[in-house]
Amino acid sequence: MNEEELAFLGIRELGTLLRSGEISPTELTEVCLRRLDDVGRSLNAVVTMTEDVARREAVLAGAELRAGLDRGPLHGIPYGLKDIISAAGLPTTWGAFPDQRFDTEATVTRKLRDAGAILVAKVATIELAGGMGYDNPNASISGAPGNPWHTGKWTNGSSSGPSAVVGAGAVPFAIGSDTGGSILLPAAFTGTAGLRATYGRVSRAGAMTLCWTLDRLGPMCRSADDCGLVLEAIAGADPRDPASLTDSYSYRRPRPRREGFRFGVIAGSCDGAEPEVSANFRTSLAALAEIGTLEEVELPDLPYDDVAEVVMGAEAYAAFDEFIAAGGTAGLTAAKARGHRLAGAVLPAHDYIRAQRIRRVIAAEFGELASRYDALLAPSLGVVASGRKEDFEYMLPGAFGRPLNFAGVLSGTPTVSVLNGLGRDGLPTGIQFAGARLTENAILDAAVALETRTGTTALRPDGPYGVAAASVNGRPV
Repeated sequence: MNEEELAFLGIRELGTLLRSGEISPTELTEVCLRRLDDVGRSLNAVVTMTEDVARREAVLAGAELRAGLDRGPLHGIPYGLKDIISAAGLPTTWGAFPDQRFDTEATVTRKLRDAGAILVAKVATIELAGGMGYDNPNASISGAPGNPWHTGKWTNGSSSGPSAVVGAGAVPFAIGSDTGGSILLPAAFTGTAGLRATYGRVSRAGAMTLCWTLDRLGPMCRSADDCGLVLEAIAGADPRDPASLTDSYSYRRPRPRREGFRFGVIAGSCDGAEPEVSANFRTSLAALAEIGTLEEVELPDLPYDDVAEVVMGAEAYAAFDEFIAAGGTAGLTAAKARGHRLAGAVLPAHDYIRAQRIRRVIAAEFGELASRYDALLAPSLGVVASGRKEDFEYMLPGAFGRPLNFAGVLSGTPTVSVLNGLGRDGLPTGIQFAGARLTENAILDAAVALETRTGTTALRPDGPYGVAAASVNGRPV
C-alpha cells in the first residue's frame, strides 16, 4: 500500500493494519508528519508540529500493542488539535498570540492520550475562533487557509486547520470547536465529516472560552463512523467543566442501525441554493428513502439568528472584556474585529435575559420536533467553497441550512455534517443530520448508512492531495 492510499484510510482500517503489524504506529506517524509538513503547511493549516511528542507517543503505542495492551480504536492513530485547545508544553495561540502557553492541559487532550492517540500537530484556527468577527479568510496568524479540493478556495472557519488537514489526508482525525457552526460549515466546504455532539458531551476544560453556553468541542474526521469512534473516547463528565454531562456514551454497539429510519426534511432548505447543492441533496434524499421514510417538516417560526447574535455578542464580550477594553482587537488581522464586539459593552442586560428566555422556547419546540424523527435533514450549506482571497460576507445570508444549524446551536442538540457529492470546480457539498438531545447514535447511524449506500467516503481531493473517485451516487465525477 502506497502512502497516498494509506493517508486516506479510516480509523477502523488503520486499526486493523496496526494490530496485524502491517504498519507500526511510528510508520503511520511519520507519514502524517511528512504530509503535515508538506500539504498541511502549504494550506496554512499547521501552527505547531509536535514531532518529539508524536514520536515518543508512537513508540509507546507500538510497544503497548505488541504487548497485547489495546486501549481501543484510537490506539496508535495520529491526530491534530485545533489551536484553541491546550496541550502540555506546547504553544496554544488561539490563532492570534504566537507565544501563548498554558501550564494546564485540556481534558480532551488527556483523554485522547489515554486512548492511545498520537498528537502530531496543533492546527490552525481563525483568530480567537472568529469570535471578534471577520470577513476574510486571512484572519489568522497562520494565513488564509486553503481548501484541499481547490487550493484557491477557502475552508470556512473557524475550525479551518482541522478540516484542511483531515480533508488533505494529513491526519485521520482532528478536534475542532463549534460555537455557531465552526465544525459543520468547514466540514461542508472540505468534504469531511464533522460532529457537534450534545452540549456538555465533551468537556471544554483547557480550551479557549468564547461563549460559555454555546461552545462545544468535537471530532472532524473522514467519515461519520470515525466521528463516533472519536466521540466515544472524548465524551464524559469532568469536574473541571461544570456544564459537562454525567450521561455515559458508547458508540460501539453490536448492531448499529442501517434501515428503518424516520427522516424529517426541512421545508424550503434548498431555496436559493446553488444548483449542485440542490441536486446532491435530492440525490441523498432518494438514497435515504431506501432506508427510511421522508416527511417534509417546518421548523418552528422563531428568531434563531437574532437570538444567537445576542447570546454570542454578550458572552463573547464578557469572555474578552479586558482584552477589548485595552484595545487588543486593534492588533488582530481582521478589520471587522476592531469594532465588532464593542456593542457588547452597552448591550442591555434585559436583552440578554430576553434572548435566553426565547432560547428556552427554541430548545423546547425544536427538541419536540426533533424527537419525532431519527434525524432532521438540510444541506449543510447552500454554496460550495468561496475564494481563499475573497471577502465572504456576501455568502453569510446565503448560508442555507442556517436555521437548522442555529436551531441546533441554541438548543444544544447534536448535528453531523457529511460529504454528499461534488459541485462546481469539483468542490464538495454537505448534508446535515440533526437530532434530539443525546441522540448522537441515531444521527451517526443514518449518516453512515447514507455514506455506505452512496460511496461518498471514496471521494478524494484531486491533484497532490489524493486521487478522486470515479463516481459517487452512481454518477461519474
